[in-house]
Amino acid sequence: MDLQGQHVVVLGGTSGIGLATATAAARRGATVTVASSRSTSVDKALAVLPAGATGRLADLGRPGEVRALFDDLGEIDHLVYTAGEPLDLMPVATLDLAAARDFFTLRYFGALSAVQAARVRRSITLTTGVAKDRPGAGWAVAASICGAVQALTKALAVELAPVRVNAVSPGVVRSPLWSRMGEDERERMYRDIGGHIPAGRVGEVEDIAEAYLFCMTQSFATGTVITVDGGSVLA
Repeated sequence: MDLQGQHVVVLGGTSGIGLATATAAARRGATVTVASSRSTSVDKALAVLPAGATGRLADLGRPGEVRALFDDLGEIDHLVYTAGEPLDLMPVATLDLAAARDFFTLRYFGALSAVQAARVRRSITLTTGVAKDRPGAGWAVAASICGAVQALTKALAVELAPVRVNAVSPGVVRSPLWSRMGEDERERMYRDIGGHIPAGRVGEVEDIAEAYLFCMTQSFATGTVITVDGGSVLA
């Protein structure tokens, strides 16, 4: 998993899985750039990332800003897209279509605009999720986004070859994605889910980061979706 001398750009890399991935890549020798729409998020990330990492401001829901970001960065070796706001349960009978479109804007079209704008030499890794594999009631929008990203990954792997395109599909992970929940409620969710899956616990961001590193460094993997969920789709 040597990334010495390679430039890795992590969009959504200022917190959670993205920050863990950026940290892991930097520790393996990569030059890392993270991006966020909030300067405070960039500053906090740079405070904990290894020396040499850089941060940029860009609203990933605005293709013009994404284009300007990559025009400035020039050629890069690896693009990782982990950006996404928490997905709400949205029962079909009462769902807000405007809110559903907003979720697609960042998680799907944000990724697509980044792929279109970036000049990538080696690999692209997108982010989907296990909602596509085992959706529950209220997960129609989340499952649709995850399924769309999976399909996008496979199509891009064909179109953009020899650049490799893969995706990581995490299960429930202990991360800031759940920060809107109260602490007691959040910890109870982690215990309940962890107690019912084969791994016996929910994931940590460092667990998932290893899958992104694999996608960057495994030169024979493309069009692949790696599920890292502790066996939750089996439970």
